[in-house]
Amino acid sequence: MSTRPPYPGSVVVGFDGSASALTAAQWAAAEARARGRALTLVHALVPPVTPGGLGVGLPPSPELVDAMERQAAAELDAVAAQLDAPDLRTHIAIGAASGVLLEASESADLVVVGSRGRGGFTGLLLGSVGAQVAAHGSCPTVVIRDLPTPGADGVVVGVDGSPAAMSALDFAFQAASRAGSRLIAVHAWDVPSYDLIVVPDGPVPLPLSDVADDEVRLAAEALAGFRDEYPDVTVEERLVRAPAVQALVDASAEASLLVVGTHGRSPALGALLGSVSHGVLHKASIPVAVVPPAPEVASAA
Repeated sequence: MSTRPPYPGSVVVGFDGSASALTAAQWAAAEARARGRALTLVHALVPPVTPGGLGVGLPPSPELVDAMERQAAAELDAVAAQLDAPDLRTHIAIGAASGVLLEASESADLVVVGSRGRGGFTGLLLGSVGAQVAAHGSCPTVVIRDLPTPGADGVVVGVDGSPAAMSALDFAFQAASRAGSRLIAVHAWDVPSYDLIVVPDGPVPLPLSDVADDEVRLAAEALAGFRDEYPDVTVEERLVRAPAVQALVDASAEASLLVVGTHGRSPALGALLGSVSHGVLHKASIPVAVVPPAPEVASAA
């Protein structure tokens, strides 16, 4: 194995020795094989600061850093022996886990993290490593809470017609095509529970049936080009009148992967992820891929 930095185009997985990180590494190894990519295991270390006089912290001793690196290398060797990855590489980096993985995302094909961990790779809560990488990563990030149940089939993706969602659709179609799985396209919409929607400044209320027809057309238009590009993928469309997070999580119960896009470019973490992707990351039990918009979409936002 190599201790060279992550290679461009590889599947990068954060590993800290926890059970959650091992699950993420197992999923990442299978994904790397499916993509024909190298797998890079990354262990981030943050050596403790030694207390000094007058409250000034002293840098850790070289001996302490060496000991931490040896322990990390042993953990990487142990997990590597359990993985089926023909081209497997390891990398030990000094720095916060989120920063290390964000740097890796600039050249990686995919970044994979566990939802819970020890030390650097912590649980999937607001401000955690998983949420930080999903929000700010330059490439798609897959967050692993649990592996799909045996026999699970289907890639679930949210469809809302927005330019940012197109990258998520492309990722989902590619994943379904590689796996030979169906694609479950969920278009969720929600309105108050009465029969008419009043259009601001409109002369008459808008019938709810007309709104539903518009939503059907929107979903069909979003999927049309991808159907032509991926004729091997069977598409199951679901138009659901429900909150988007609920609709996506419900659909994912029978699937192996859930794909959402990031929305917005606000400095706030929640806004960067968007309410839907943020909610899905907290509630879904299967792997969740968070896909950033294409560069041209991001620059226009």
